[in-house]
Amino acid sequence: MFRVSKLADYGTVVMASMAREPQRLHSAAEVAMRIGLAAPTVSKILKTLARNGLVSSSRGAKGGYRLPRAPAEITVAQIIRAMDGPIGMTECSTTQNLCAQEAACSVRANWLTINHLVLETLSRVTLEQMAKPLPQTVPLAAIGRRPAATPTNA
Repeated sequence: MFRVSKLADYGTVVMASMAREPQRLHSAAEVAMRIGLAAPTVSKILKTLARNGLVSSSRGAKGGYRLPRAPAEITVAQIIRAMDGPIGMTECSTTQNLCAQEAACSVRANWLTINHLVLETLSRVTLEQMAKPLPQTVPLAAIGRRPAATPTNA
Protein backbone atom coordinates (compact mmCIF):
# COMPACT_ATOMS: atom_id res chain seq x y z
CA MET A 1 0.00 0.00 0.00
CA PHE A 2 1.33 3.43 -0.91
CA ARG A 3 1.17 5.68 2.11
CA VAL A 4 2.62 8.99 3.20
CA SER A 5 4.38 8.63 6.56
CA LYS A 6 2.78 9.95 9.72
CA LEU A 7 5.54 12.58 10.05
CA ALA A 8 4.97 13.79 6.46
CA ASP A 9 1.24 13.98 7.18
CA TYR A 10 1.90 15.90 10.41
CA GLY A 11 4.39 18.12 8.56
CA THR A 12 1.62 19.06 6.15
CA VAL A 13 -0.75 19.77 9.05
CA VAL A 14 1.88 21.94 10.78
CA MET A 15 2.60 23.91 7.62
CA ALA A 16 -1.08 24.29 6.73
CA SER A 17 -1.69 25.72 10.20
CA MET A 18 1.15 28.20 9.69
CA ALA A 19 -0.08 29.02 6.17
CA ARG A 20 -3.33 30.42 7.58
CA GLU A 21 -1.21 33.27 9.01
CA PRO A 22 1.86 33.16 6.75
CA GLN A 23 3.49 36.44 7.82
CA ARG A 24 3.33 35.68 11.55
CA LEU A 25 6.05 34.11 13.68
CA HIS A 26 4.80 30.84 15.19
CA SER A 27 6.20 29.11 18.26
CA ALA A 28 6.38 25.33 18.27
CA ALA A 29 4.31 25.20 21.48
CA GLU A 30 1.58 27.39 20.00
CA VAL A 31 1.40 25.33 16.79
CA ALA A 32 1.29 22.12 18.85
CA MET A 33 -1.60 23.41 20.93
CA ARG A 34 -3.51 24.67 17.89
CA ILE A 35 -3.31 21.39 15.96
CA GLY A 36 -3.45 19.00 18.93
CA LEU A 37 -0.04 17.33 18.60
CA ALA A 38 2.61 16.87 21.26
CA ALA A 39 5.07 19.78 21.44
CA PRO A 40 8.17 17.55 21.03
CA THR A 41 6.70 16.09 17.83
CA VAL A 42 5.97 19.53 16.42
CA SER A 43 9.47 20.73 17.37
CA LYS A 44 11.03 17.75 15.58
CA ILE A 45 8.90 18.41 12.48
CA LEU A 46 9.71 22.13 12.44
CA LYS A 47 13.45 21.42 12.75
CA THR A 48 13.28 19.00 9.82
CA LEU A 49 11.28 21.50 7.75
CA ALA A 50 13.79 24.24 8.64
CA ARG A 51 16.75 22.07 7.58
CA ASN A 52 15.03 21.65 4.23
CA GLY A 53 14.25 25.35 3.78
CA LEU A 54 10.46 25.07 4.08
CA VAL A 55 10.32 27.14 7.27
CA SER A 56 12.79 29.64 8.65
CA SER A 57 13.59 29.89 12.34
CA SER A 58 14.47 32.75 14.64
CA ARG A 59 16.09 32.14 18.01
CA GLY A 60 15.51 34.00 21.22
CA ALA A 61 12.67 34.95 23.53
CA LYS A 62 10.63 36.29 20.63
CA GLY A 63 11.79 33.58 18.25
CA GLY A 64 9.79 31.03 16.35
CA TYR A 65 9.13 29.76 12.86
CA ARG A 66 7.66 31.30 9.74
CA LEU A 67 7.17 30.44 6.11
CA PRO A 68 10.01 31.83 3.99
CA ARG A 69 7.80 31.85 0.88
CA ALA A 70 4.14 32.33 0.12
CA PRO A 71 1.98 29.23 0.73
CA ALA A 72 1.14 29.17 -3.00
CA GLU A 73 4.85 28.59 -3.74
CA ILE A 74 5.24 25.55 -1.47
CA THR A 75 4.00 22.18 -2.70
CA VAL A 76 2.89 19.02 -0.95
CA ALA A 77 5.65 17.18 -2.84
CA GLN A 78 8.25 19.46 -1.21
CA ILE A 79 6.83 18.80 2.25
CA ILE A 80 6.75 15.02 1.77
CA ARG A 81 10.29 15.04 0.32
CA ALA A 82 11.53 17.11 3.28
CA MET A 83 10.01 14.71 5.81
CA ASP A 84 10.45 11.35 4.05
CA GLY A 85 13.12 11.79 1.39
CA PRO A 86 12.61 10.96 -2.28
CA ILE A 87 9.06 10.12 -3.31
CA GLY A 88 8.85 6.71 -4.91
CA MET A 89 6.18 4.13 -5.51
CA THR A 90 8.89 1.45 -5.64
CA GLU A 91 12.53 1.48 -4.53
CA CYS A 92 13.72 1.47 -8.13
CA SER A 93 11.59 4.55 -8.83
CA THR A 94 14.02 6.67 -6.84
CA THR A 95 17.33 4.78 -6.83
CA GLN A 96 18.87 2.64 -9.53
CA ASN A 97 20.70 -0.66 -9.06
CA LEU A 98 18.94 -1.72 -5.87
CA CYS A 99 17.29 -4.78 -7.39
CA ALA A 100 18.94 -7.72 -9.07
CA GLN A 101 15.91 -7.98 -11.38
CA GLU A 102 16.13 -4.38 -12.58
CA ALA A 103 17.83 -5.05 -15.93
CA ALA A 104 15.24 -7.61 -16.99
CA CYS A 105 12.21 -6.17 -15.20
CA SER A 106 9.21 -5.98 -17.49
CA VAL A 107 7.26 -3.52 -15.29
CA ARG A 108 9.93 -1.06 -14.12
CA ALA A 109 9.18 1.43 -16.90
CA ASN A 110 5.51 1.35 -15.94
CA TRP A 111 6.34 1.99 -12.28
CA LEU A 112 8.57 4.89 -13.33
CA THR A 113 5.63 6.35 -15.30
CA ILE A 114 3.27 5.92 -12.36
CA ASN A 115 5.84 7.45 -10.01
CA HIS A 116 6.22 10.43 -12.34
CA LEU A 117 2.44 10.98 -12.41
CA VAL A 118 2.13 10.79 -8.62
CA LEU A 119 5.05 13.20 -8.16
CA GLU A 120 3.61 15.56 -10.77
CA THR A 121 0.23 15.56 -9.01
CA LEU A 122 1.76 16.17 -5.57
CA SER A 123 3.78 19.02 -7.10
CA ARG A 124 0.59 20.69 -8.32
CA VAL A 125 -1.05 20.81 -4.89
CA THR A 126 0.10 23.84 -2.94
CA LEU A 127 0.24 24.57 0.76
CA GLU A 128 -2.23 27.38 0.11
CA GLN A 129 -4.74 24.79 -1.17
CA MET A 130 -4.07 22.46 1.76
CA ALA A 131 -4.71 25.28 4.24
CA LYS A 132 -8.24 25.77 2.92
CA PRO A 133 -10.65 23.17 4.24
CA LEU A 134 -12.79 21.42 1.66
CA PRO A 135 -16.51 21.30 2.35
CA GLN A 136 -17.71 17.99 3.70
CA THR A 137 -19.98 16.22 1.24
CA VAL A 138 -22.96 14.20 2.31
CA PRO A 139 -24.16 11.40 0.03
CA LEU A 140 -27.61 12.19 -1.33
CA ALA A 141 -28.83 8.75 -0.27
CA ALA A 142 -28.11 9.65 3.37
CA ILE A 143 -30.33 12.74 3.32
CA GLY A 144 -33.73 12.00 4.74
CA ARG A 145 -32.80 8.47 5.75
CA ARG A 146 -33.70 7.67 9.32
CA PRO A 147 -31.26 5.77 11.45
CA ALA A 148 -32.00 2.09 11.81
CA ALA A 149 -34.09 1.26 14.86
CA THR A 150 -32.17 -0.28 17.69
CA PRO A 151 -33.67 -3.15 19.59
CA THR A 152 -34.87 -2.32 23.06
CA ASN A 153 -35.12 -4.51 26.07
CA ALA A 154 -38.80 -4.48 27.00
